[in-house]
Amino acid sequence: MPSVIMFALTAAAPLMVVGALVSSAWGWVGTTGFPLAFVIIAVILAVFSFGYVAMSRHITNAGAFYSYISQGIGKPFGVAGALVALLAYNLLQIGLYGAFGFYASLILADKAHLDVQWWVCSLVLWLIVAILGVLRVDVNSKVLMVLLGAELIVVTIFDVIFFSHPDTSVTFQPWTFDSLKDAAGPAFAVALTAFVGFEAAPVFAEEARGKSRTVATATFLGLAVMVVSYAVTSWAAAVSIGVDKVVPAAQAQAETGGPFFPTLAEKGGSWAADLGLILLTTSIAAAAVSYHNTTARYAFALGRERVLPSFFGRTRARSGAPMSGSVFQTVIALLVLVLFIVKGWDPMLNLFFWLGTSGGVGVLFLVLTTSVAVILYFARDARGEGPWSRLIAPILATIALGYVCWLVIDNFGGLLGFQPGTENAAVWAFPTAYGVVAVIGIIWALALRSINRQDYDAIGLGARANTARIESYEAAEVR
Repeated sequence: MPSVIMFALTAAAPLMVVGALVSSAWGWVGTTGFPLAFVIIAVILAVFSFGYVAMSRHITNAGAFYSYISQGIGKPFGVAGALVALLAYNLLQIGLYGAFGFYASLILADKAHLDVQWWVCSLVLWLIVAILGVLRVDVNSKVLMVLLGAELIVVTIFDVIFFSHPDTSVTFQPWTFDSLKDAAGPAFAVALTAFVGFEAAPVFAEEARGKSRTVATATFLGLAVMVVSYAVTSWAAAVSIGVDKVVPAAQAQAETGGPFFPTLAEKGGSWAADLGLILLTTSIAAAAVSYHNTTARYAFALGRERVLPSFFGRTRARSGAPMSGSVFQTVIALLVLVLFIVKGWDPMLNLFFWLGTSGGVGVLFLVLTTSVAVILYFARDARGEGPWSRLIAPILATIALGYVCWLVIDNFGGLLGFQPGTENAAVWAFPTAYGVVAVIGIIWALALRSINRQDYDAIGLGARANTARIESYEAAEVR
C-alpha cells in the first residue's frame, strides 16, 4: 500500500504547484483566487472519486481511464480515451523537464557560479527518469517517499514564515468569488493540473496487495494532502506578497519564475529560499518519475490488449516494470526536448506551463468521460454498490465537471496567458490535438472490430484480455 500511495501523493508536490505553477500563473492568468479554485476542484474530484473507486473494485487494469470508459460507454470510446490519456500524460511529464531545467540552472548559477544551460539539466533528469522507469515500482516509491516527506515538512515551515510576515494583514480575499472574477476557467484548469496524480492509484492496482483498500486510501488521502497544501500555501504566499501586489509582481518577474521565492527570501531569509529552490527541483523530479510510470503503464495496458503493437505489453523480467512502455515514453520525451532546444523556446512558458496545463486539460476530458462511464456501467448492473457511489455522486460529478470543462475551453487562450482576441496557433492546437487523437482511436477500434474481432473483444479487459481473446476465437469457430 505505501508504494501505491506514494505515486498518488508525489504528484501533490506543493512546492512545484505553488512555487512554480501558481507563482507563474498569478501573472499569466491574472487572478489571486487559487485557494478557492483548489478547494472547488478538490470537492468536485472527491465526489467523482466515489464512483471512480467503486468501479476500481470491479475492474483492475493498468489503463484505468481507458478500461473504465471501454466497459462503461463502449470499446471505441475507450480506445479514444486511451490515446487522449497517452497524449495528456506525455504533455504533463515532458513539461516538467522545462521547469526542472530552469530552476536547476538558476541554482547552479547562484550557488556554484556555473553557467549551465537549462536543457543540460533537463537531459540529466531525463536520464535519471529513464533508469528509474525500468526498475521495480517499490524502488521508485522509496525515492518518492523521501522527497515528498521532506517537501511537506519544509512547506509547513514556509507557511508559518509567510503568515508571520504579511504584507499588511492576513486577509481572506483570495478565498472570495470576486478574486476569481473573469478568470475562473483558466484558474480551474491550473487547479485541475495541480491535482493530476490523484487518479493514479487504480493504474497500479494490478501491482498492489489488497487493491480495493489500497486504491480508496491512496485516492482520498492524495486528494486531502493536495488540497490542504495547495490552498494554504498559495494563500500564505499571497498574503505575504500582498494580495493587491501579487498579479503585478508575477507579471514583472515572469522570466525569473514569479514572486514566490523572492518573497520567501525577503521574509524568511536566504536559507529558506535556497532550501525551497532545492526541494522544488527535487519535487519536480519526483513528479516526473510518477507521471512517467503512469504513462508507461497506459502504454503497457494498450499493448497487452493489442490496441498498440503487442511489444508494448511486455514487462522487464527482473522488475516486472513495463519495459517497452517506459522506453516509449523516454524516447518521446527526448524528441520533444530536442525540438525545444533547437527552436530555442522558453522552458517555463512554452514547455512547462503550456504543455503542463494542456496536459491537465486532457485529464479533465478523461475524468468527465469516466464519470459518464461510471453511471452507464452501474446502470446495467449495480454489482452491490450503493446508490451514492454508483449513481448520485457520478451524476453530480458529471454536471460539475461538464461546467468546468466548458469554462476551460471557453477561456483556453487566457489559460495560456494570451489576452482576449490574441491569435496564436497554441490556442487551438492543443484542444484540436485531443480531438484528433480521439477520432483516430474510435476509427482504429472500429477497424479492429472488422479485421480482428478477438483483439476487439479483449479491449478494456486488462489481465483477462487473453482469456477473452480465446473465448471470442472459440465462439467464432462455433459460428
